Amino acid sequence: MTSSAPQAEDIKRVEEFTREPMVINGDDPAVALASGTLRRRAFDAALDEIKAGADEVSREWARKYSLVLGMERAISDPEPKLADGTTLNAHQVDVLSGTLAALMTESEITLDGSPVDGEDFGEEEFEDDDFDDVVDEVEEDEENGSEDDIDWDVFADDDEAEDTAEYIPTGEHKRGDHVSADAALYDEEEQLPEQPEDPNAAHRFWFEHATGAGKTVAALGFVEASRTGGVLILTHRRNLVDQFIGELVDRGYKNRISPPLLDGQGHMTGPVTVETYQWFVRHAGNISDAYTIVICDEAHTALGEKTSAAIRRWKEPVFIGMTATGALIARHVTDLFPTQTSRFDLAQAARRGVIAPLRCVRIPPGPGVRTIANVPLRKGEVDQDFDQEELAALLDQAPFNLAIADLYRARFKDMPGVVYAAGVRHAYNVAEAFRELGMKAKAVSGETPKRELAETLAAYERGELDVLVNAQLLAEGWNSPRATVCMHLAPTASKRIYQQRVGRVTRRHPGKEAGIVVDFVHPATTHDDPVVTLHSLAQIFERELWRISVSNLDWGEQRVWAALSGSKANANNWRRARAMIQHDRTGELRRHLFLTALERNKHRAVRLRALQDLANSKDPEAYDFAIEIIGGWQRDERREATKLMLKAIADKNIGNREQSAAWIWALAGYTRELHEQYAVQRWPETKRLLGLLVNSSGPAHGRNARRIVQETRKHDLRLAAAILAAAVAHSPEAEEALRGGRQRLARKPAALARELGRNFPKARGRKGRRRRGNDKDKSGKGGKAQQTGATAIPEGAIDGAQPGADALAADTANGGKSTGDTAKSKGRRRPRKKSGETGTAKRSAAAPSNNGSVAGKPAKNDRPEHDEAERVPVLGNFEELTRGDD
Repeated sequence: MTSSAPQAEDIKRVEEFTREPMVINGDDPAVALASGTLRRRAFDAALDEIKAGADEVSREWARKYSLVLGMERAISDPEPKLADGTTLNAHQVDVLSGTLAALMTESEITLDGSPVDGEDFGEEEFEDDDFDDVVDEVEEDEENGSEDDIDWDVFADDDEAEDTAEYIPTGEHKRGDHVSADAALYDEEEQLPEQPEDPNAAHRFWFEHATGAGKTVAALGFVEASRTGGVLILTHRRNLVDQFIGELVDRGYKNRISPPLLDGQGHMTGPVTVETYQWFVRHAGNISDAYTIVICDEAHTALGEKTSAAIRRWKEPVFIGMTATGALIARHVTDLFPTQTSRFDLAQAARRGVIAPLRCVRIPPGPGVRTIANVPLRKGEVDQDFDQEELAALLDQAPFNLAIADLYRARFKDMPGVVYAAGVRHAYNVAEAFRELGMKAKAVSGETPKRELAETLAAYERGELDVLVNAQLLAEGWNSPRATVCMHLAPTASKRIYQQRVGRVTRRHPGKEAGIVVDFVHPATTHDDPVVTLHSLAQIFERELWRISVSNLDWGEQRVWAALSGSKANANNWRRARAMIQHDRTGELRRHLFLTALERNKHRAVRLRALQDLANSKDPEAYDFAIEIIGGWQRDERREATKLMLKAIADKNIGNREQSAAWIWALAGYTRELHEQYAVQRWPETKRLLGLLVNSSGPAHGRNARRIVQETRKHDLRLAAAILAAAVAHSPEAEEALRGGRQRLARKPAALARELGRNFPKARGRKGRRRRGNDKDKSGKGGKAQQTGATAIPEGAIDGAQPGADALAADTANGGKSTGDTAKSKGRRRPRKKSGETGTAKRSAAAPSNNGSVAGKPAKNDRPEHDEAERVPVLGNFEELTRGDD
């Protein structure tokens, strides 16, 4: 190979030979075909085949380069199109681009751009030391909790996860006809990586598109991309084979349709074959290698034992799985198709207008059907559902069938729809009930002859029939844009089956405003109920949380909404969450919202807002839960919450005196270190007394507790409360003594809460905050220097820090007010004096000025014309907001 830029004539020869452009959209050939790139490797390989005299590209070249070059060509067009001019939507282009990115990445990690050969992983190269390293890495990952980082799909529930954990298709650890000893030994524990046993896993992809969103068109995008390599399309029913062939003809690929190719048949002109999985299993090993792409329709049906084993054994092609319900059984699908390239689920498709919007009608099935909860669940091949025989025996009642028919006639009249019954006999009985009321209805099943079934479906499309009743025949593969009503007469516990049913009414059609889904469930049905509903499938609450009219929901669903909004709200929509439950008269929804936010919301600001709202609600029961919850918070947040709750108790009359006392002392225990710090600074003897209490035991421990209680009687409420809050008892006798002292102080809970709240650090002042009016002084300078505020006190400072007798002297010097009040004055702002006013109280010459100046030496920012009595507190300081007259 040469590293120089190719000649123009060589580029033209290669493009005619491969039927793929080597230079796209006028790019510079030197850049597009730069040495070492995949496109240059494809160019050089094709040029070598031309020089060797080949008439068409080799199958090896087509496997390596045909699909990659074709997808790159397709998505380079601003509006990618099929042969008939159909423009691919964004989610359909995502499938091509996602697959292209995965294949390009794979080509870069191989030496020559070819897939890794399975023979390179022979047992003789996988040494025991390597095996031990792998096991050690897996065990280390498990110890580090790496599985917590796996983001399983949101639709997968716990029951399905348990089911899928046991599902290992036969052949997963096979290498030809040989089963390795290591694989057999460690198969059950799943400790070995799959790569050595499944070498072609990197070339198997899948995408999930909602029914009606155009999976078939996305699949035909691969047909358009592969102009040389053959395409094999597999589906699970013969009628779907005919449907796919019809799509190929309608989309302009009629000339490429080919019969099945076996044993090396076929030319490299992009033949397209459509067959069933049954045919694929029968001819596995003999299918022509002219097929470079295999598209697996309804990929979840390819997970059977024989089908999955046949797919794993065929290492050459690229496999593309597509399904509308892969996310509901994601661990199954990803076992066979490891890489997901695109996801476009039901909710996304409806929101973007790709499918018809869905409307849900929930109808109670009546008292005779309440025993549905007793119908057992049976495990199927990929999921579980109700036992159909017992379900049919429960539902197939003549009065019930007539009631359903009358309901359909009254609510939907001649609107075309499909009804899902529990079994074939039930379907025919329901159709008969519909006809008795004059509606055009007919039942179909797997027992219906093929010709009669085709005529019935055609009559439905012509409008000669309005209702088709079936058991499960029309859940997959049947596409009728005319279908508008989907009635789940027989409930299902399978999300996969439910979504397939709903998909029959999601296709757009002239005059069709929306698809209507009828769920026969009780209004109080919870989201974890086995019966699948549209709400639980689409996770309506989580997706449409802020657009739901909560007052129109059933009571049980209102509680679900309150819990979800409490856990998911952020600072921007918390006010909206509260407003959406204004109709709540009992307060239970608000309590549920607030407590859920306290327990599960990840935003600190939201938790504190919820706590403030809960405090304002004056709900004693909610207080009990809230105080217990905040005890598990981190220290800084616990301090903020405690301060907030103490202020609420001080300001509001919540609960009785015993409840308030219990709350106060529980909160004081959460912030014991703050109260101890204040008590020690205010009265140093506190430290010795608390030390004696902690270091003593037995009778001495009780005596020290009683001594502390006796000492608190000599001090004011604030200091006494701080001492008792800091004291910790280790014996019943000591605890009883402290409890008595605390009860004495709690005779007035509001006053106790107010005094304990004063021990918290001052709130930090707001810098640059403007006062009302003109902030400039006479000299024309701004008023920033005049603001003393709370910033004059260092963060974490304690009120009344002057201990012992000095504190008493300070109280006397300040007219009986505590030193805490003196320090507090530093946090006040001096309002601008009105014209003509004079001060009535002068500063004492011996006392320090409010801004820290020494007597006789005014500070720079001192304004002597202002009055001590005219100062106002800074908002946000607990003491100043709650303090009464001392």
